Amino acid sequence: MQRSSFARISKRYPRKSPAGWRRSLKYYYLRLLRLEGSPKAIARGISVGMFAGFFPLFGLQTIIGLILATFLRGNKLAAAAATWVSNPFTYVPIYTFNFAVGRWLLGGENITLDRIDWTSKEVLEVGSGFALRLFFGCFVVGLIAAVIGYFLSLSFIDRYRKSRRSH
Repeated sequence: MQRSSFARISKRYPRKSPAGWRRSLKYYYLRLLRLEGSPKAIARGISVGMFAGFFPLFGLQTIIGLILATFLRGNKLAAAAATWVSNPFTYVPIYTFNFAVGRWLLGGENITLDRIDWTSKEVLEVGSGFALRLFFGCFVVGLIAAVIGYFLSLSFIDRYRKSRRSH
């Protein structure tokens, strides 16, 4: 039984090494570019997946991306893959930035936890204010990332497919 080329390469470059990680990333990047479908459909899938990936709804990001890809006729596999823009390594910086954007756009004072009366309704007010600013920031940043992701991925896919045809 013949082994796949990826299996031979991954044995040569173990994933724990930097060369192995680079090789794996390049492999999955090329697989994404080689997806079936029109470049616009793949770019729409990447775009809605990135949008869904910027929300702190762990476990639901992929489902939201797939639903949006279905409604917007985007590539579902690309949408599912693009939700991984937020992952365990990027959660904290992304959501901290999103909250800061939401607080900047909606306003609001910095709330310190030591001034809260934990036995009153103030806890709900602080929590709802935090959630509103976080989700609004996620929406704005996700929308910007989706637009940028659409045009960048469309450009990369077009360029890649043209170079493959010319060879």
